Amino acid sequence: MVRAAGRAFNEGTAVGKMAATLGSSGWWQRWRRRVSARNGSTMLLLLLLLGSGQGPRQVGAGQTFEYLKREHSLSKPYQGVGTGSSSLWNLMGNAMVMTQYIRLTPDMQSKQGALWNRVPCFLRDWELQVHFKIHGQGKKNLHGDGLAIWYTKDRMQPGPVFGNMDKFVGLGVFVDTYPNEEKQQEAQKRRYSPGVQRVFPYISAMVNNGSLSYDHERDGRPTELGGCTAIVRNLHYDTFLVIRYVKRHLTIMMDIDGKHEWRDCIEVPGVRLPRGYYFGTSSITGDLSDNHDVISLKLFELTVERTPEEEKLHRDVFLPSVDNMKLPEVTAPLPPLSGLALFLIVFFSLVSSVFAIVIGIILYNKWQDQSRKRFY
Repeated sequence: MVRAAGRAFNEGTAVGKMAATLGSSGWWQRWRRRVSARNGSTMLLLLLLLGSGQGPRQVGAGQTFEYLKREHSLSKPYQGVGTGSSSLWNLMGNAMVMTQYIRLTPDMQSKQGALWNRVPCFLRDWELQVHFKIHGQGKKNLHGDGLAIWYTKDRMQPGPVFGNMDKFVGLGVFVDTYPNEEKQQEAQKRRYSPGVQRVFPYISAMVNNGSLSYDHERDGRPTELGGCTAIVRNLHYDTFLVIRYVKRHLTIMMDIDGKHEWRDCIEVPGVRLPRGYYFGTSSITGDLSDNHDVISLKLFELTVERTPEEEKLHRDVFLPSVDNMKLPEVTAPLPPLSGLALFLIVFFSLVSSVFAIVIGIILYNKWQDQSRKRFY
């Protein structure tokens, strides 16, 4: 699997790299001088087009390329956010659009907000880059609760899990800033060894087929696929999270140190996610609060070569699951009847009833005739 990830804030250097690469070529220098002499703006426009990063980019060794998918991406000035039919993103709850970010929740108690993509994603392999910021006035362990990034079957469903519904169907990645379980340190020390005690803020991931509840009292520990400590609160530099799904391999990395380098957090093979789900992000505050801001969401389609054997193994699935992890089975609800099916059921029920009544009348008349013959 390719480990390097494309960075949004490195795209601006593409022009410089291209010019440096071509600078030693004589034809490039001669052509650039002629164009610059005639019209400098033409030269600038061409360089911007060539270095805009809209085309395919190789993201590492091997045959893996990424393509930015605008219908699933969001960045300033947030023109695609709204309530109209042409909007690509919808706000919910207390979320609001600001000039430099979208605030899911303000630093106030009992707030809840979410941002959801209106377009279902049918990509097979993808990478989501999230630029976010969590900050507030609260001191240590007096802030909360964090935010979540979603890829789920349902959208715009408020609930208790970081502002989204419980028993969701799909993938949830949680940036949890408040230790509900570890606030009682003595109980934690009795339950866990020092090697497995968590340090918050903490990033974790969960795959759900609709049968599992997120355990708030234990910070989702019973159902998590993995996690890592991520000191992301009240930082003076940008914080990023990347979620990559390639060949049923889920990888989550972060850049939270201001070094413009990805650091591993979670890696889980055998994750099976259906296509056609929705991307979103949400947050909730309770007695404690924080500002939870999203600056950008950028989704890239990854083109990955597969062998014929991998093509057979990586067929589409209809419910999320993880290999070697048993999820309780969920009985799929029966699909609702269409108008035609309902009409036919009612029609044949009426015909059957009329037929039964007619047969009953005929049999009753015959019985009466036979009764009269006995008396005469």
